[in-house]
Amino acid sequence: MAIGFIIVGVLLLVVTIAAANIYIERRLLSLWQDRRGPNRAGPFGFLQVPADMIKIFLKEDWIPPFADKAVFVLAPTIVMLSILFSFALVPFAPGFQVVDSNIALLFFLANSSLAVYSIVLSGWASNNKYAMIGAMRGTAQMISYEVFMGLSLMGVVMISGGTFSLREIVEAQRGMWNVVPQFVGFCIFMIAAVAESHRAPFDLPESEGELVAGFHTEYSGIKFGMFFVGEYLGITLISAMIVTLFFGGWLGPAFLPPFFWFMLKTFAFIAFIILLRAALPRPRYDQFLGVGWKILLPLTLLNVLITAGILLARG
Repeated sequence: MAIGFIIVGVLLLVVTIAAANIYIERRLLSLWQDRRGPNRAGPFGFLQVPADMIKIFLKEDWIPPFADKAVFVLAPTIVMLSILFSFALVPFAPGFQVVDSNIALLFFLANSSLAVYSIVLSGWASNNKYAMIGAMRGTAQMISYEVFMGLSLMGVVMISGGTFSLREIVEAQRGMWNVVPQFVGFCIFMIAAVAESHRAPFDLPESEGELVAGFHTEYSGIKFGMFFVGEYLGITLISAMIVTLFFGGWLGPAFLPPFFWFMLKTFAFIAFIILLRAALPRPRYDQFLGVGWKILLPLTLLNVLITAGILLARG
């Protein structure tokens, strides 16, 4: 019964945060760009998100006659499920975790790899040239940056005693957060994670100036809404994983409960990822992939080598 309450609590929590992120993004971007932002639907625009949800639910759920219908419907489901499964392993606080597994980190990386199928299948099933180009871009981008994302975490695993359990990684940071000895790994993981979620400025699979809407050009109604919500779930998951792996998870001074420390840090990174959209231009596609393979990969391998050398020297 207790695990059932935790599962329901985690689902409600992450879906609520994803919905709140829609409002937070619009409000932060308007503040950053010196404009008003949401201010019509309800006080301070708080009802803008329910208005968007009603609009999405009431839109015609159209499937193009030239699309592969079964795959077209399946694609947005994959991105939602792969992200929600990963939340089962996130330790929000002591005792507030669905599953404490000794392969949690590997499971997270595996689920992030599954998300690429959503982009590939949506672009292919749409039978649209813009969607297909977006899908190919997304595939190359996600496969490339998965390599750096996984390798950037090897230093964290080594200094945490070789464990893949997220709870144990948090506990290992009681003396010092991993961001201090693994600052290079943190920077690479941040870049790779934002690229994996194809968030601006790395939203090359759906760059509207070139590809209409990229891989989800033909989507509308609830299926488009699943891609939309999946993106905000992805922001939340990335922020939660950064906090867990590099910033001590729920650890903090005793004047606040552990859960509040975790959420405070997570929302700080959600805000940072959102503001990247307003601060940075979209890079050229070949330059973006080139930076990954020519700069980030050597840096990642060097970080692993130096970390291993220091640990061996200390015995």
